[in-house]
Amino acid sequence: MHRRLGTRVAVAHFSTADLPERAKTVIIGGGCIGCGIAYSLVKAGEKDVVVLEKEPALANVTTAQVHPFKSGMRAAGLVGQVRDNLERVKLAMWSVQTFSDLQQDSDYNPNWRQVGSLRVAYTKERQEEFNKMLNAGLHVETLSPKAAQKMWPGMNFEKATSILWCPTDGYLQPCDLAFSYQHQSRRMNGAKFVTDAWVEDIELSPEGTHVKAVKTNRGTIKCDTVINAAGAHAYHIAKLVGLELPIVPVRHEYFITEPTVPPTITPNLPVMRIPDATLYLRPDVNGLLLGGWEPNGLSLDPRSYPITQKPPAIAEDWPVLSTLGEELAPTYPQVNELGIRAVFSGWPTFTPDGRFIIGPTKKVRGFIMAGGCNAHGVSGSAGIGHHVVESMFEKDPSPYVRSLSPDRFTDGSWDWDKAEKQARHIYETYYHIRKT
Repeated sequence: MHRRLGTRVAVAHFSTADLPERAKTVIIGGGCIGCGIAYSLVKAGEKDVVVLEKEPALANVTTAQVHPFKSGMRAAGLVGQVRDNLERVKLAMWSVQTFSDLQQDSDYNPNWRQVGSLRVAYTKERQEEFNKMLNAGLHVETLSPKAAQKMWPGMNFEKATSILWCPTDGYLQPCDLAFSYQHQSRRMNGAKFVTDAWVEDIELSPEGTHVKAVKTNRGTIKCDTVINAAGAHAYHIAKLVGLELPIVPVRHEYFITEPTVPPTITPNLPVMRIPDATLYLRPDVNGLLLGGWEPNGLSLDPRSYPITQKPPAIAEDWPVLSTLGEELAPTYPQVNELGIRAVFSGWPTFTPDGRFIIGPTKKVRGFIMAGGCNAHGVSGSAGIGHHVVESMFEKDPSPYVRSLSPDRFTDGSWDWDKAEKQARHIYETYYHIRKT
């Protein structure tokens, strides 16, 4: 593969509100998670929600709002429901239904492309894993290599041991999703969105038992509840109320190729995952978006950068990026002929046990976590919002939602070095077969 980067940038515009003096609920973080939680709260009947975003626009960091033809940050926007965990399947199915509902809005839809997905196995062990996934409560079927090749021209599936087809999977643009959440929340008169609002501190009661206000560079907003959806800064926000949580940013990279000539790749081709090669791909205009999970991940200790600064910029790691093309070549030989149009990288956050950190803490009343999403932030945003609502308002949340509580870390002791290593391992083994 050869490198070729352009310079064209598309910019999204939207208006923002002034900072109110008070709100019932303040959400910190205006990415897909924060906006999705706002939407879920308003759908549940809440009418006094304020979302704070430190950037000039929503979804501008982990789920980056710009689709540049140059290096930058943006989530890939893949939405997959086929999982080895029933609760994760349910969460993804909830998100897919939400995206389909949002897509009905002709003015502000999330550009949801329900093109389906192919999941390709090349080993007997992976085939056995796929057989179990057929019984996860989701409509999935197996395809022959010939049938799969008709769906993706130019692909070679002759050596595949199994191919799963999920017709309800797809992909979307993260920025469009965030703006769709925003529009619907506003239309229901339940949420305001304030940008350029850096959180400086969270004011607690004199006893330190509950939240009272959020202090920002634009002023102070009194509130009863604070929801931490701050992505790579979720650690720092939790620290403001005295919580030490192992939320570890791990580097992730992918690239987009130049268009094929002739244009054999079209936007309506399925998403594809090849777990044995730790790869995922989807169409991007008439090019290919290709990413994967590094076997030797690069993580950050969140204590190494302050709340006032972004995580460190990431230079393109060409040895890693080249490996992605090499791994795909046996299945798609043409990848070696395509130039690279854009490289994207970011710091999605992971946890030592691979589970989200969602819900209230008994340490500080009114403080709710929504972090450590383990690379499910965009695709799981609606489901995560649903879990947050359940954790806040249900008298008896489900055992699964209770298992996501931040108190699993605050009630015991843990070591930062070990936690970072374990979180990095979750990233590195993202597509590994889990032993049951």
